[in-house]
Amino acid sequence: MRISTHDHDDEAASLPRLKSGVWVMAYVRRCSGQGAFAAISRRGDDSAGAIFIECLHRSGTDLYGPQPGGGGRVFEKVMENATNIAVAERLEREARFDDDLWVVTVEDRDGRSFLTTDEHG
Repeated sequence: MRISTHDHDDEAASLPRLKSGVWVMAYVRRCSGQGAFAAISRRGDDSAGAIFIECLHRSGTDLYGPQPGGGGRVFEKVMENATNIAVAERLEREARFDDDLWVVTVEDRDGRSFLTTDEHG
């Protein structure tokens, strides 16, 4: 379920998607610019690798992954307040399915994901 919809979803869906490597680099800069630590934990395919974001915070770890049918770069929270082991196991399963995936790790005490409303579904 999307918490916010983009008024021009059909228009946005027809635009070419930003390459994964470029999006990840911009996202890491966005997080760092807001005072959080962000690093690439697993480097995937530069052109089209799926992207997962693990957000480490006081209560555990939240994991965001591609939203099925989201079009473009839309993420959904797939785990919330999980243990590091549970997140690692989930990412290992995902990597067996898609070995080109990216993992970005964000450390923020407040648990902010730094995803925009258009990116968070």
